[in-house]
Amino acid sequence: MQVRGLLLLLALILLAATTEAGKNKKEKAKKDSSECEDWRWGPCVPNSKDCGLGYREGTCKDETKKLKCKIPCNWKKKFGADCKYKFESWGGCSAQTGVKTRSGILKKALYNAQCEEIVYVTKPCSSKIKSKSKGQSPAVLS
Repeated sequence: MQVRGLLLLLALILLAATTEAGKNKKEKAKKDSSECEDWRWGPCVPNSKDCGLGYREGTCKDETKKLKCKIPCNWKKKFGADCKYKFESWGGCSAQTGVKTRSGILKKALYNAQCEEIVYVTKPCSSKIKSKSKGQSPAVLS
């Protein structure tokens, strides 16, 4: 019987401790949350160079906050890391300019970023000639 009472007492102590821990977390969350709803967020500023981990600063009335963010190192710098686009396939190669072009339509603007609705990108044409018949040698003319 004494073992049973000891186990019951231990269970009550553990229950009380977890309840208190839960209260502390809830109080902390309330303290960190803001009543302000109209946050204005700036661009993600990398800690070093032009990509990688960084932070973005937000303001609302008299409050300011900083959030961690990350700029991928292969992002399209021209468009900004907060503008997400859906791109078409690459067009044909222009013989006059030596580049091919494709367009992208705005899919999502993160943190109220100012983004262009449609963007155009170009890249140099490949100098390699791709053969359409793989594994076959061209016919030899006699």
